[in-house]
Amino acid sequence: MATAAAGALGLLWGWLWSERFWLPQNVSWADLEGPADGYGYPRARHMLSVFPLAAGVFSVRLLFERFIAKPCALHVGIEDSVLYRVESNDTLEKVFISITKYPDEKRLEGLSKQLDWDVRKIQCWFRHRRNQDKPPTLTKFSESMWRLTFYLCVFCYGIRFLWLTPWFWDTRQCWQNYPYQPLSRELYYYYIMELAFYWSLMFSQFIDVKRKDFLIMFVHHLATIGLITFSYINNMVRVGTLVMCLHDSSDFLLEAAKLANYAKYQRLCDTLFVIFSAVFMVTRLGIYPLWILNTTLFESWEMIGPYPSWWLFNGLLLVLQVLHVIWSYLIARIAFKALIRGKVSKDDRSDVESSSEEEDETTHTNNLSGRSSSNGANCVNGHMTGSHWAEEHGTCKAVGNPLFGASPHLQSCD
Repeated sequence: MATAAAGALGLLWGWLWSERFWLPQNVSWADLEGPADGYGYPRARHMLSVFPLAAGVFSVRLLFERFIAKPCALHVGIEDSVLYRVESNDTLEKVFISITKYPDEKRLEGLSKQLDWDVRKIQCWFRHRRNQDKPPTLTKFSESMWRLTFYLCVFCYGIRFLWLTPWFWDTRQCWQNYPYQPLSRELYYYYIMELAFYWSLMFSQFIDVKRKDFLIMFVHHLATIGLITFSYINNMVRVGTLVMCLHDSSDFLLEAAKLANYAKYQRLCDTLFVIFSAVFMVTRLGIYPLWILNTTLFESWEMIGPYPSWWLFNGLLLVLQVLHVIWSYLIARIAFKALIRGKVSKDDRSDVESSSEEEDETTHTNNLSGRSSSNGANCVNGHMTGSHWAEEHGTCKAVGNPLFGASPHLQSCD
């Protein structure tokens, strides 16, 4: 029995690491075990070093958020306040959990008669109950500041490293003598740090305040980890560094815009978001297809020819390009609407229920007794509403990048 199980396990292992799938013709794993300059050739066992490093990254994040990000948030006026809890009501809680978080007018009238509550009071209860599930602004600010710091640092490191590499200037060098391309110390650190960061995000999702896009981001991180690992194992690390650096170029701009949004520096937020939109579209619709796809599809075909993992790798990159087009459209629509809203009168904007919800969740007002909120106009600050991205009802949440170091881009801005 044990022999049969061992035999089946051996067959499965051989299938998973089939040289016919992973490597070009006439190349074996044994060929990549030999000595080479630098850190040798990429091997699957190198991935084991990622896990303790990811734990270290997560520890650094906790210290950063507590001793750097939190003081910065307090300095810009974000309050460290206790979340306001709604009045307990079993009937409304059952509707909220089981039926809808956004009751229509007919349901509101029915609940009003059932509970003998004013309709406005019930509306306020649902609004506050929704806000109760949202992470505090201080927490969101700290998370975004950590991501901004990492993305900016890793992008600067990537540019500094790639600037001195031959394949940054001539993409044909990505395939010269492939797969016999030994790792350099800088390349190894770049890949391992990116992968460790995404593993740390995978860990932290289960202990952080859960957001509406939890499942989306879980799949996003899982796909990112899988594809970075995939490109490392079959030694497509040179083109992988180009893809990672390209995507990192817009990550920190979005996080900076979100920080400005949380701090209610709305003009700065709008400016950074427009810059982010421009960089995103130039890199994803221009440089990516003309630079990355050109080398992975045509130059690699000419120099090494196709093989099974080559087809899978390029298929995923083509899917990514389709997603780039979709995301660019969504971002352009958000940016356009944001610019249009900047010209709307203040009185019209004050009617939009925007960042006043975040104000309400930490202030002890009497809205639940039927009095309407007066925070709407005050939170606008004479400019665009503080959560004009979030008003797109989900558009902001999905603009992520499931390949190669893509951040949770335009994930829930709220």
